[in-house]
Amino acid sequence: MNSTITTNGIEPASRSRHWHDAIASTYFPLDLSFKNAELFEGELKSWKLGDLSLSRLMSKPLNYRRLPKHLSGAQDEEYLITVPIRSDVYFSQSGKDVTCNPGGFILERSHEPYEFAHDKENCLWVLKVSDKVLGGRIRAPGRFCSMQFDAGNGAGGLFTDMLQHIPTRIGTLSAEARVTVGAQLIDLLVLAVQNDERTLTSGASSVRTAHLTRIEQFIRAHLHDPDLSPEHIAAGCGISTRYMHEIFRDTNQTVSQWVRDQRLAACRQDLSDPGNSRTIAEIAYARGFSDQAQFSRAFRRQFGVSPKDFRNQCKPGA
Repeated sequence: MNSTITTNGIEPASRSRHWHDAIASTYFPLDLSFKNAELFEGELKSWKLGDLSLSRLMSKPLNYRRLPKHLSGAQDEEYLITVPIRSDVYFSQSGKDVTCNPGGFILERSHEPYEFAHDKENCLWVLKVSDKVLGGRIRAPGRFCSMQFDAGNGAGGLFTDMLQHIPTRIGTLSAEARVTVGAQLIDLLVLAVQNDERTLTSGASSVRTAHLTRIEQFIRAHLHDPDLSPEHIAAGCGISTRYMHEIFRDTNQTVSQWVRDQRLAACRQDLSDPGNSRTIAEIAYARGFSDQAQFSRAFRRQFGVSPKDFRNQCKPGA
C-alpha cells in the first residue's frame, strides 16, 4: 500500500492539526512545534514492505517531541531509522544527544521520550520497523539510539542507495517481492550497525562485547541445527561454556533463551513471506525446532498469535 499526504490545499489554520494527524498515522503520536504553523508546508509519501514501512518526509523546519503521555497507550515497540538528505537533524533520547548530518543515519525508539528537530527545510528517509523484527536481528537495538551511523559507505551506503531506488521500482513489485525487499533492507541495516566498531564498545567491556557479538553471529548461522547446544556454541566460538554463560548474564537472558528467540524471529520472517511455499512444519524444522506442537506454543507465547493465523494475516489482501 502506498500513500501521499500533503499540505497542498489545506487551509492555513488547519495545517497544524493536519500534520499532527499525518505524523501519528504514519509513525506514532508526537507533539509538533512549528516556526509558523499557517505557513508550514510538507509532503509525506509512504510505502509498505512486508513488516516494514518506508517513507519520504519533506517539510519546512519542525520540532518533534515524543512525550510520556504518548507512551501510556503504546503497544509494540517500534524503531524509526532516519536518514537526513538536505540538512542536519538534532536528536535527544535517554539523556544522550546527537546531531546527524546528511551522510549519516540514526535510530529512534518509540518507547522512550525523545526530541527530534531540524531548523532548515529538510528531506528525510524514514524506515519504521518493529522491535520484534529489529530486536530479532540486533541485540538491544535501543543502545544505539545515541549514535550516528555512516550512510555513505559500506553497508550503510548500500542501505541508503536502496531506499532511494524503492519509490521508482515498487510499482512493478509483487507483494512477495516487497516482502523480500523489506527483508533485504533489514539485512543491510544490520550489517551497517554491526560493522561499526562502536557496537563492540557500547555497554559492557569491548572484549566481552566482541565475544558476545561473535556468539550471536555463530548462533544465527546455525539456527538450522536442532542440536545447537551451549557446549556446541562455545566450542565454535573458541571459548569455554562457563565463560559464555557468564557473558550472557549481562543480557538478562540465558543462551538457550536467546537461541529460542532467534529461531522464533526467523520463523516469523519466513511465515510473513507470501512467496515461501514451505509448510509451517517445514519452516519450523528448518529453523531448528524438532517438535511442531512445541514450536506452535512458543510462537503464540512470543507473538500472541498462532503460526497459521499469522501466516494468513500476511497473505496479500488479508
